[in-house]
Amino acid sequence: MSGRYDIAIVGAGIAGASLAAAIGPRASVLLLEAEDLPGYHATGRSAAFWSESYGGPGVQPLTTASGPALRDGGFLQPLGSLHIGRAEDTAKIDEFLAEFAGTGVVLNSVDPAALVPGLRPDWTLGVMEASSAYIDVAALHADCLARAKRTGVTLVTQAGLRAAERVGGAWRLDTEAGMFEAAVVVDAAGAWADSIARVAGAAPIGIQPYRRTVVQLRTDPPSHEGLPHVADISGNFYFKPEAGGRLWLSPHDETPVDPHDVQPEELDVAIGIDRFEHVVDWRVTAVERRWAGLRSFAPDRLPVYGFDAHVPGFFWCAGQGGFGIQTAPAAAELAAALLLGVTPDESVAAIDPAVYAPTRF
Repeated sequence: MSGRYDIAIVGAGIAGASLAAAIGPRASVLLLEAEDLPGYHATGRSAAFWSESYGGPGVQPLTTASGPALRDGGFLQPLGSLHIGRAEDTAKIDEFLAEFAGTGVVLNSVDPAALVPGLRPDWTLGVMEASSAYIDVAALHADCLARAKRTGVTLVTQAGLRAAERVGGAWRLDTEAGMFEAAVVVDAAGAWADSIARVAGAAPIGIQPYRRTVVQLRTDPPSHEGLPHVADISGNFYFKPEAGGRLWLSPHDETPVDPHDVQPEELDVAIGIDRFEHVVDWRVTAVERRWAGLRSFAPDRLPVYGFDAHVPGFFWCAGQGGFGIQTAPAAAELAAALLLGVTPDESVAAIDPAVYAPTRF
């Protein structure tokens, strides 16, 4: 054996890294990463914004509870999010406002034309979510890994899991980097979560990866100073300003795919630009970059945290969709309490963990 640990976490993206940082002071932890570097897939390709409404009311408590830690750590910068619609979207706007009534998320009806220069006249409906912010994903992920390292967590890269066998109350893990042993295995493998479950003999939950495309544009006019994140209430696009007058745009695509090193499709890029040109009268002068990432959801689109009901010592930390980064502090504290069998941190004490339990499937 190359090493024996209390807990082995499979996946060193934001889910695994933040959990490792949370439990590192209280357990011996092995963090296994299949790639050369942690965060290569979903974490490294995030659109990098924090929105309390993103993911819906079931995710919002985790996002809101994460806000203080993210602000105190300097990972958030003001942005604001403007949800826009046309006259035919009135019912969707009303439903959106009703969904978050009483949650503490502040949403205000506004004139979108006052916030988006060049907005085409049919986009008449707007809801401003002022609390939304840029999130420094790379800094947050690096901070989690650094905190984990300081507590003695062992990170092993190029360590794809090939086999897992439970013998005598412990897991024997055959990885590309060698053999390891742990009392508990945590499945934080993102798009590969169901694949890891199969290796360990657990029934897959049905966590499906979806391709999401983002492009970096230059436009005329080039200045987007003061522009918020802008999202279609019907979910057909979003765009947000970036440094140097650039703009990030997504067609909000969700194409189901098998887990792999996903790449953007030219058709999705073209669809995104076409939708953008139907929103504002700006001219696209250059497509500077294009990329795609995997957003992986459980069947009910809520994350999954907890021990498997049928396989001893197998813990789920998966299904975090596109909101895994913005919920990372609270999700890690909640998952840590469940994993270690301790009282949850006060930051997540009001959140019911049963909502996210794997036993719901």
